[in-house]
Amino acid sequence: MNFLDRINSEVLVGDGAIGTMLYAKGVSLEANFEHLNLIRPELVQELHREYVAAGARVIETNTFGANLTKLGAIGLARRVREINLQGARLAGRAAAGHDVFVAGSVGPLARIKGEERELSAAETLEIFREQCLALAEGGVDLFLLETFSDLEQLKMALQAARETGLPAIASMAYLEGGRTAGGIEVERAARELEAAGAVLVGANCGAGPLEILRTLERMARVTALPLAAYANSGFPEFVDGRFIYRTTPDYFAAMALDMVAAGASLIGGCCGTTPEHIRRLAERLQGMKPAPRPTPARVTVTHEQASPAAPAAGFLARWGREKVVTVELDPPRGLDCAKVLAGSRALKEAGADAINLAENPLARVRMGNIALASLIQREAGIEVIVHITCRDRNLLGLQSDLMGASLLGIRSILAVTGDPARLGEQADASSVYDVNSFGLLKLLSGLNGGANALGNPIGQGTGFTLGCAFNPNSPRMAVQVERLAKKIANGARFAQTQPIYDTARLDEMLALTAPLGIPVLPGILPLVSERNCEYLHNEVPGIVIPDEIRERMRGKEKEAGMREGLAIAREFITRVKERVGGFYLIPPFGRYEIAVELVRFIKG
Repeated sequence: MNFLDRINSEVLVGDGAIGTMLYAKGVSLEANFEHLNLIRPELVQELHREYVAAGARVIETNTFGANLTKLGAIGLARRVREINLQGARLAGRAAAGHDVFVAGSVGPLARIKGEERELSAAETLEIFREQCLALAEGGVDLFLLETFSDLEQLKMALQAARETGLPAIASMAYLEGGRTAGGIEVERAARELEAAGAVLVGANCGAGPLEILRTLERMARVTALPLAAYANSGFPEFVDGRFIYRTTPDYFAAMALDMVAAGASLIGGCCGTTPEHIRRLAERLQGMKPAPRPTPARVTVTHEQASPAAPAAGFLARWGREKVVTVELDPPRGLDCAKVLAGSRALKEAGADAINLAENPLARVRMGNIALASLIQREAGIEVIVHITCRDRNLLGLQSDLMGASLLGIRSILAVTGDPARLGEQADASSVYDVNSFGLLKLLSGLNGGANALGNPIGQGTGFTLGCAFNPNSPRMAVQVERLAKKIANGARFAQTQPIYDTARLDEMLALTAPLGIPVLPGILPLVSERNCEYLHNEVPGIVIPDEIRERMRGKEKEAGMREGLAIAREFITRVKERVGGFYLIPPFGRYEIAVELVRFIKG
């Protein structure tokens, strides 16, 4: 009898945690568990056999993270097929001679280390296809796509799995309240995964058995598919250097009876579960049939017509009526704000429309820009664009600080990934990067819509005008335009560029970005000396200075260098002024008086 016939006629027991048990057998948490398929196959096969002996009738391959994004990060990109093939064969040998199905375990992809960009749909599908084909070649009976929080990525994995002709279970990790970390509600996920061709839909990981049960009950109202449940053994505690899970095998098995009543036909364990959990589970579920299910309610999904874009707010309200000028100032390295406040007042008087405050640029410690922005807006009376990086805060901290920024009256945010901490002066600092600039824009858009990252309401929206960075100096500008389009899709409403010195490159940028329909402010960084010019050109990523300008700065230092740099900036502004809607000025070394002169020149 094949898997689909069995799952519709009886409740099957899955296996438990692989990582938990390998760790218990002495494997370091720093080790790559999937690589063990090649270097310690006897240990992996021993664990599979323990689960079979405990009563599991569906065992998973040790291949959860055996994809290009995760294996490539540790130098094993060329061994993806081999690791998956071996993982399937090890599980198959353990299942041989027993009434046991082998499920190819496929988990979500990681961001590619060192790259801000997100994988394209085609790249994502190809990565999942490579893994699924190897597992199918190794002889798995079905696929278990598990622990996904991104619904679209899971649907890509499902497509790749179905191309092999084998059935696939689609399981997501839900947090308390029945939403994924990406904010997708369980009902929506169940409907879309059923439509995409999953033979079972389910929930795994997340919280403990009680939350999984609640999630299953909600799933059962919208789909007639059999359900899969792989709960954690409660929440882990860190005791004496080890993670301890408190849920007992007896409690775990008792909760499984309620899961069967809710519609589960496949029940196993996730993090913290052991062969003993599975043994008790098998004893309690032996001989059980799937529970009768009421016909799920069918909901017609309608797509509301998008409301017209809100009118531009703040400094952007002047776009098209006058030249908009924003100016970047550096927060102080200490507690003395006198210089940045004086600069803000002088720039407002000169006619600047907004002040930019970077966040620890080049990963060097400066005063927090959110509090400083509030002070500048209050004391100098000029709007501040606060740069927010993904480097310094985790997802919790980002949301808290952004809601706090809204409370303090900040209305404009520039979302950037941020320079890695290793570039800075704090050798022991670490970079967080829970999200990149694309994810940060999506998070900010959600906050503007009145919901946090989980989709939970926060009251009124934050009301931010969202901006992003654009690099016009890239040799592949079309790629940068694609990135900008994605940022716009995620909520960006204006862009500020890296410093640009080449008018031909500016014209190319304007032509390519015009169809995107958002204001793009070219960056103007006046040069001050030959040494400054050569440093920017040779050492600062994203800045390219044409040879003729470098030649003009040759031998120019101190006052002569500043005069020549200002002359170059004025000439550039004059040549392009009629083709752009504004400028983003970056005065060198925080010398705001240079920016004051250029603001007057532009506005005058």
